[in-house]
Amino acid sequence: MEKQTAPPLLPWAKELVALYESGANNQFVLYGNVNDRMLVPAGDQGAIGNLRDYLLKGLLAPFDVVLSYDMGNGIRVEKGGDVFAQWLKLRKTPELPKAPQAAVETLTHYFRYTGNLSRLGEKSPQVACLLPAAELIAPAREMGFSYETNTIVLLMREWANDSLINTHAVATFLLTENLNDLHPLLANNIHAGKIKIPLPDADTIHQSLAFLQPRYTKALEAYSGRLELLSQQLVGAGLSAIEQLVKASQYKREAIQPENLVALKKRLLEQEYGGLIGFIESKRTLDALYGLEMIKATLRQDVALWARNDLKAMPMGYLLCGPVGTGKTFFVECLAGEAGVPVVKLKNFRDKWVGSTEGNLEKIFRLLHALGRCIVFVDEADQALGRRDAASGDSGISGRVYSMIAEEMSNTNNRGKIIWILASSRPDLIEVDLKRPGRVDVKIPLFPTLTRKEGFALIQAIAKRLDLNFSDALFAIIETLIPEMLTPGAAEALCVKVYRVAKTQGLDPPQALQACLQNYQLPVPQDVMDFQIDLAVREATDLAFVPPQLAARIKR
Repeated sequence: MEKQTAPPLLPWAKELVALYESGANNQFVLYGNVNDRMLVPAGDQGAIGNLRDYLLKGLLAPFDVVLSYDMGNGIRVEKGGDVFAQWLKLRKTPELPKAPQAAVETLTHYFRYTGNLSRLGEKSPQVACLLPAAELIAPAREMGFSYETNTIVLLMREWANDSLINTHAVATFLLTENLNDLHPLLANNIHAGKIKIPLPDADTIHQSLAFLQPRYTKALEAYSGRLELLSQQLVGAGLSAIEQLVKASQYKREAIQPENLVALKKRLLEQEYGGLIGFIESKRTLDALYGLEMIKATLRQDVALWARNDLKAMPMGYLLCGPVGTGKTFFVECLAGEAGVPVVKLKNFRDKWVGSTEGNLEKIFRLLHALGRCIVFVDEADQALGRRDAASGDSGISGRVYSMIAEEMSNTNNRGKIIWILASSRPDLIEVDLKRPGRVDVKIPLFPTLTRKEGFALIQAIAKRLDLNFSDALFAIIETLIPEMLTPGAAEALCVKVYRVAKTQGLDPPQALQACLQNYQLPVPQDVMDFQIDLAVREATDLAFVPPQLAARIKR
């Protein structure tokens, strides 16, 4: 059993303390992982609580009066009720209001009252005020004319801007999960300190597991004496999800087993991120790809550099382009298996509510930064990544999505940590700036087979997965039936049909293949295939990736 010690201040808390004690800021917008659990400084060993507990029992312990306000509970006195009551006696209406505008006005009056006491040389209390879910009090989506919202926003901004308040010992904390959800006059106020609360790192998870271990010995018995290993494996998950996992395992009298941890973590994260992302698991390597020897050699060089932590030449991102069915998703699985890193697939992060899409992206980015090394896969990138110029009727969402993703993709701090892989059969529809070097450094074209011999070899390779074996001698018999331009997707569908025919009609596999090829028609029209091939050739960063007969089709 590992010894418990009082938790040190988290890095974001140290930053906040420095800004306040230096006098740089007295208002703080805390955003990010604000709804998670955390290890709270309480007593000698700490306790697990929420952000409110962390602030009250840790950072705000020296304050004389601590207030909080949210729309559900109204104004609450968290600490220093006797001191606050002295001011209430001076009011004609000592009852505390619950409605947002009246509550914010009341808080403003109290802050100014304490500031005036200080200016008069009288004893003045040190005051802090928490506003959980601040985006509900001052939402970004109400940027038009609304007397009540505008009044609330201007007063809250004065808490940071008014010298009567900000030169006195008053500290205000606006808590919001996503910065984009908060009214921009508050979110972008230069007089307010913006403090991002990240997902817990391995050290923080380790401290929390050490705190939980004496109470949940059965759940953690498989990691007794090596909680550090479990902590590293759980990076990316919030402490709330980890605590739930430990408690549920303890209740079932089941130990968390190393062999089950990958599946457990995948389930935790997909539940926590509610359909925004998915994880692609892969045990394949680049050996599973048919052909593409030049491309595989290049990628293996990148993987080797990544493994040695030599990041100077590591690409920021890749673009996979080629006709429909050329195996772009399968390609990503093989690369991830070769590199041994998780693949996060962006799913339906767009939302119909104003501001929700941007908030979803903020949440996804927090996860990516917490995971450390990972691959981010964006399928159908021409549709998912937005456009620089917002389309009419989408309230500017497309443009904001484009801007946020473009900024994240070009963040050089992510080099060697996050690799973006975009996939599209229409790369011409992806904004040029998103495909430039520094965001996408390597563009890899994927093509269908170009000869009947290649088509037969592709069928042979995929058929083996279904335990169907076709000898090389079969090619001479069915050569004229094999299509010249066959994609891995089309070949897989063909092999599945061959398997079904062989099993249901009593034919041997070669006979079933011949029967299935008799009236076979490619799933993609030839003109569409040619168009998408030409696009892929033009996008390729290296013509060595392109078969000579295709490179010759494009005039440069």
